[in-house]
Amino acid sequence: MTPLTLLALAGPLGLFATLSVLSLLGRPASERATGTLVPLALCGAWIASLGMAALSVASAGRRLDLPLGTIVVSAGNDFEFRLWVDGFSVAYLVLILMLCGVTGLFAHRYLHLEPGYNRFFVLFSLFVVGMEFSALAGSMETLIAAWEVVGLSSVMLVGFFHDRPEPIRNAVRVWTIYRIADLGLIFAALLVHHAAGTGSFAAVFDPSTGLGRDVLGAVGLLLLLSAMGKSALLPFSSWLPRAMEGPTPSSAIFYGALSVHLGAFLLLRAGAILDAVPWLAWLVATLGAATALHGAFVARVQTDIKCALAYASLTQVGIIVAEIGLGLRWIPMAHLLGHACLRTLQFLRAPSLLHDLHQTENAIGSHLPRTGIRWERWLPAGLQTRLYLAALERGGLEAILRDGVARPFLAAARSFDRMERWWISVLGGKGA
Repeated sequence: MTPLTLLALAGPLGLFATLSVLSLLGRPASERATGTLVPLALCGAWIASLGMAALSVASAGRRLDLPLGTIVVSAGNDFEFRLWVDGFSVAYLVLILMLCGVTGLFAHRYLHLEPGYNRFFVLFSLFVVGMEFSALAGSMETLIAAWEVVGLSSVMLVGFFHDRPEPIRNAVRVWTIYRIADLGLIFAALLVHHAAGTGSFAAVFDPSTGLGRDVLGAVGLLLLLSAMGKSALLPFSSWLPRAMEGPTPSSAIFYGALSVHLGAFLLLRAGAILDAVPWLAWLVATLGAATALHGAFVARVQTDIKCALAYASLTQVGIIVAEIGLGLRWIPMAHLLGHACLRTLQFLRAPSLLHDLHQTENAIGSHLPRTGIRWERWLPAGLQTRLYLAALERGGLEAILRDGVARPFLAAARSFDRMERWWISVLGGKGA
């Protein structure tokens, strides 16, 4: 299992190193070379992940805890990189490499002659590396590093078209929400180290280690905060349509398939904490159900196909989170795998969908009829209007996040920055 794990990681790492080093040297790889390297690296890693899956099944789901090295050793605390290979992580790894391989082949043609072609694939390969380590992380330190790599590469691709102001503004908004939510993961790591002296998942997610229920509840809440930001759960849902500013391949793989499910996967990984703390499990289920209802409500009025797909994805992610909160484990995992494959196909199909739709309408000579149950027709006209406006404004979450979360957070950050500058000036002897 260990050689296959290292091989699965080596392919995307080698791809990122090759593309980035060539770019730094001022000799970026040609489109033909990139179009060859990407499928070779990802296909080889995917085959290795299939071997890992076969060995996992043959060993009846036996877990592999693989240390990669220690960062810091201090009295009573070890900060180390570890991998945790089990049924959940291997299944997610197979999905990551399969969908990234398909999306890479699509992007090679979709971005043909695009000025940012090479930049896209450098960031894309970095994203794959971050997703792999997020899936296989065996310690809080590994998870934080991989989590930040995923966030950084995602935001850079949201602002991919940096010659226009709107993608940059949206990328900054997404990054702000990520930074706020990621504090949960950082504080969870600090709390775990304080309580257990290590960030290993064997200590965090194994109830037999003796962490008290209060500690587990606090850690679970902090992990839930990070999952809410990464998977756009309420109240952090409004950034999801803004992330659609990136190229279609990145929208498909990030916010239709993989990145948007990463928070749900974290909660699935923390299933032992939810089992030990029932009130936290009910909170997760309630939050997931509320997010699913919000996504279904807002998706009905979206006029842009990528935003409609984004909220449709959010609906299913909410249902997956609710399933996890209700104590299910393999059912939400199967739901996650199937939904990610479907959304990838839909997002990649989106650029040509409107063209095909218009062709069909021209052929039949009229608009296509609307299908589905229109339950709103039974409501009073005034209530229909108010509900429509509420859905069009996406529940007002944008204003709530801006005024109630982002601005206070930025104000606090500026205060800390001024305090730090003042303290540095005092220590440097420039006056109090």
